[in-house]
Amino acid sequence: MNKTQLFFLPAIAFLFTITIVRAETWTLPPPGIDIFGQIKTMHASSSETLLDIARQYDIGQIEILLANPNVDRWLPEDGVTVILPSRYIIPRAERKGLVLNLPEMRIYYFPEPKKGEKPTVTTHPVGIGRMDWVTPLGISRIIEKKKDPTWIPPKSLQMDRIANGEPPYPSIVPPGPTNPLGRHAMRLSIGSGSYLIHGTIKPFGVGMRVSAGCVRMYPEDIEALFDKVPVGTQVQVVNQPIKLGWLLDSLFIELHPPLEEDESKYIDYQLIVIDAINDFLLLSNNKRNIPVNFEIDQEALKQAIIEKSGIPILISRTQTQIHSQNLSN
Repeated sequence: MNKTQLFFLPAIAFLFTITIVRAETWTLPPPGIDIFGQIKTMHASSSETLLDIARQYDIGQIEILLANPNVDRWLPEDGVTVILPSRYIIPRAERKGLVLNLPEMRIYYFPEPKKGEKPTVTTHPVGIGRMDWVTPLGISRIIEKKKDPTWIPPKSLQMDRIANGEPPYPSIVPPGPTNPLGRHAMRLSIGSGSYLIHGTIKPFGVGMRVSAGCVRMYPEDIEALFDKVPVGTQVQVVNQPIKLGWLLDSLFIELHPPLEEDESKYIDYQLIVIDAINDFLLLSNNKRNIPVNFEIDQEALKQAIIEKSGIPILISRTQTQIHSQNLSN
């Protein structure tokens, strides 16, 4: 097969007075459905920024910028429509515990359902490690939870500040309004326990690469998650800028810019996307979703690759759908 061809098969205010919209808990889709959530819109006020709106609606900073490339980040026009990218394809990972997808800068929580209850999923934006302080991939567990934690800056971070001409942090930072960990912290087993999922005193950094490898969350998000996630919970960290998923027999793709350190691997982004689609369709558990006369909508796929909006985009169609569209035109 030519690798360039697709596999073919038959009321808002300023931050200080803002009302936070808590993340919704969704019923986990059954097998055969990989998408949950709903794209919404709102009308911005000229007195707020896109970053204010992101915080209110539990969206990360890069997320809201990618979804609204034509809206001014700092001075949106009064009444301009802002897309809230709150629909997601579930990452390819075990639907258990916490799943963090680094390029997406978003974490998913799959709690163990109680007897008689349906499985659910909740998701939040996160800040992750900078290019030189990569949040490590792999499977780990929550080994400790601390409310109002004390922070002991690691030696590597202190040396980095000194090398950049900045004064080092105090050797110990007690709980309080200057503690970078915020009020809640959960320690991971990976990296000998040196990585945390924690709050922050700088919420505008959520949804960006700003940390020294730890995972930052909005204060209201980590507070809500802290009481729900027990010690011992599995944490999977994955790197999936390309996500594919079914909504019954319709195929969707969700594309994110790759991590900076991976950009050399994604020079031909289009080819990698095509390979990912082919591999996805060849998986045995996906074949049952493929309808007769299934094909990829090349124009929709091309536009999705150009935009990399982080929003699930429908990229499949059938000959019956094409015929119906032609009749209506």
